[in-house]
Amino acid sequence: MITSGLVNVFTHDMSAALDFYQGALRLPETFRTPADGTPEHVEMTAGGFVLALSTAEAARRVHGLDAEVGRPAMSLVFWVDDVDAAFESVTGAGAPAVTRPHDAGNNNRNAVVRDPDGTLVELVAKRS
Repeated sequence: MITSGLVNVFTHDMSAALDFYQGALRLPETFRTPADGTPEHVEMTAGGFVLALSTAEAARRVHGLDAEVGRPAMSLVFWVDDVDAAFESVTGAGAPAVTRPHDAGNNNRNAVVRDPDGTLVELVAKRS
């Protein structure tokens, strides 16, 4: 069911966050959106690990999430074959739903649930 994943760290200051992760830690960038101007979401790699930075404002606007930056605020993101099926499976197993499956930017379909400790877990797939 799960095909890959990443850790998404929320920020209020994307420039400062990029200075740290790309500057101080020298993580290479693999994706950003939007491509022009100040990004709302940037992905970087550290070996086989993918770290993403997203603005708390974009999390609220796109997914209806109220990310509390620095407390720590994060979501585990898992790419799946079928968001709707994965959402039904995990909520059927008792995971509380946060955001039902919905079409988002970049041709993605997303849903968000919480793990048993309350951590946000996002399920994502490309729309066909």
